Amino acid sequence: MTEGGDLTAWIEGTGPPRGYADVPASRTTPMDTDDLRRYLSGLAPDHDDVQAEMADYADREGFPIVGPAAGGTLRVLARLVDAESVFEFGSGFGYSASWWARGMRAGRVVLTEIDPEELDMGREWLPAGDYAPSFDYREGDALSVVEEYDGPFDCVLVDHQKERYADGFHAVREKVAPGGVVVADNVVRGPADFDTLVAYAEGEPVPDDASAQTRGIAAYLDAVRAAPDFETTILPVGSGLAVSTRV
Repeated sequence: MTEGGDLTAWIEGTGPPRGYADVPASRTTPMDTDDLRRYLSGLAPDHDDVQAEMADYADREGFPIVGPAAGGTLRVLARLVDAESVFEFGSGFGYSASWWARGMRAGRVVLTEIDPEELDMGREWLPAGDYAPSFDYREGDALSVVEEYDGPFDCVLVDHQKERYADGFHAVREKVAPGGVVVADNVVRGPADFDTLVAYAEGEPVPDDASAQTRGIAAYLDAVRAAPDFETTILPVGSGLAVSTRV
């Protein structure tokens, strides 16, 4: 079992945790390295045919997607809670929705997207997959769309504008089923400044001149960590997922 500074040293690769004093320094591995990303990517689940087409499109167009390592996590979470109802704040053309669907035996995934062309692409791709749930394609602001649903939701993805992440959590938290999960993407890598987030995690205030995305991620983490009915952990897969379960 590690404690504060020991765990930080282990994550940063500057030394082993307590109880591992005899481990050579060369065998202490930084947690956020290119090698780690290659390792996680190499062990990520394979795309199905539809996802492979989506990923090829994303590569060509430079479109950000959660990727198979994070997507596989969504699939596992859907299986763990036996999800029947999923809501996404920001869906793009449906890549993340396809991962939720691969972990579901039935039910519905609600996609939200302000770009009608992206949503139309999802309408073309997702029905071609061998997915059990149905898909509800909703064009518009996710914060408005979610108000039209009573829930409960077994799984929620927060992946829209980072400065609105906390608003998304507050809008959906009472609609999450007990035992359900809320997942936020890009809490480690992405548009937010990671050095500022590290300082925030160590207790420093987020500077007023930090980017809106950085302040948005910090505000979201403040919100979920302060919620007494949720427990949160950070997973360093993809661009970093904050996974919060309702207790």
